[in-house]
Amino acid sequence: MNETWTPAIFENDGSTLYERLVEAVRAGIASGELEPEERMPTHRELASRLGIGVGTVTKAYAEAERLGLLTSAVGRGTFVAAATRALQPSPSSGEATPDSPVDLSLNLQNLAFATPRIAEALARLRLRPDLTETLGVAPHAGFPRHRQVLADWFREVSHFDALDWHHLLITTGTQHAMSLIVGLLVRPGDVVLMEPATFSGFRALVDSRGGRCAGVAMDGEGILPDALERAIVETGSRLLYLMPTLQNPTTRTMSHARREEIARIARAHDLMLLEDDVYGPIAFASGARRGALTPIAALAPERTFYVSSASKAIAMGLRVGILHAPSAAWVERLEQAIRVECYATSSLPPMLVCQLIADGAADEIRHAVAQEASARMALAQRMLGTSIEEPSFPSSLHAWMPMPELQAERVLNGALRRGVILTPPSSFIVDGELLSGLRLCLNAVSGPELERALRGVRSALADEIVPSRMAIV
Repeated sequence: MNETWTPAIFENDGSTLYERLVEAVRAGIASGELEPEERMPTHRELASRLGIGVGTVTKAYAEAERLGLLTSAVGRGTFVAAATRALQPSPSSGEATPDSPVDLSLNLQNLAFATPRIAEALARLRLRPDLTETLGVAPHAGFPRHRQVLADWFREVSHFDALDWHHLLITTGTQHAMSLIVGLLVRPGDVVLMEPATFSGFRALVDSRGGRCAGVAMDGEGILPDALERAIVETGSRLLYLMPTLQNPTTRTMSHARREEIARIARAHDLMLLEDDVYGPIAFASGARRGALTPIAALAPERTFYVSSASKAIAMGLRVGILHAPSAAWVERLEQAIRVECYATSSLPPMLVCQLIADGAADEIRHAVAQEASARMALAQRMLGTSIEEPSFPSSLHAWMPMPELQAERVLNGALRRGVILTPPSSFIVDGELLSGLRLCLNAVSGPELERALRGVRSALADEIVPSRMAIV
């Protein structure tokens, strides 16, 4: 193994970090610095040497293997290919070739339906009489007219009848909203409870504040009430983060009865709740009966921070989120936090979303997103069968494949070797003993790319079955 190989990959030519690492491998082979059949540094060793993430190295090695630069053997490591091909630099156009890796790690919607409608709404903004005022200084919580329109829309699409615009603040997406809450509630050493596999962005927020994440056991309906009570007593936690509808990554949804039980326990133990409902508008677009799944914020309003956004229902790039606070006092504290952080969020994106709502385009896009997501989920279920857990709503943007953590890592690497990029399970697993698996994001790629990727995942899953059968024989 070349113990000293430390490629220079930090001169940014517009390419991504992993692409620059692939080019470094190519250059090392062409120059003779990396010799045929030489063993490469392990993913972790090279990541440590370069000061980058292990996932970046994994992705680069997989792409280099696809290009014929490297080979790998389970249990032995990664090696320079004996006879290399594709030593020429990659095309500078940045356009994907038919054999380019397919990225199923981005949990985004298909934008084909949204793009022309957003363009039309942008054209109408220049005719708005309030455009000049909107370009001025906004209140910390956002303009009242925008808050009212957003409150009306989220009240309808999220089945949150009790949502009050006076308690609503406009944020730059849900990540910003959650950052504000964590900043006010979490101190170094505090334990924050959450599902045993959860949104990686929230874990990162807790870690950044010096807090500790603790997973609470869940079943098909979400967090188990008995497990939650035990965790509160054992950890002394004062905050629970949860995603009751189309939970990320498991696609599970809490029943109304379970939501009432979680609200009762929170009230009994004086526990604050952070309810992430970013997938609610998509879930309910696929036909949930109104009143059947009330947000927990409506069941325990005095202790629940409710966050959602237009990111999944319309377009991620809009970055328009909402934060519904438990009381006017909390609104004031959050307004001060926004003032210190950025004074106020940008007013143009909320104005655009409000225009989409007024035009009726927001609901058209939301239903189109749900319809496309349902079709793609059906495709994934046909191709992968029972490997995918049945989602609580067919319109989920992602699919969940439950499996032990070690197996998930092997399938991940097998998929990478076939040109399919998945989210490493370590990014969202809080407690692997309670829950583990792989998430497939189905909507951010084209239809043909998705089919090719699903074939790659199916082949990687088959690798896990065949060796065990051969061992028995």
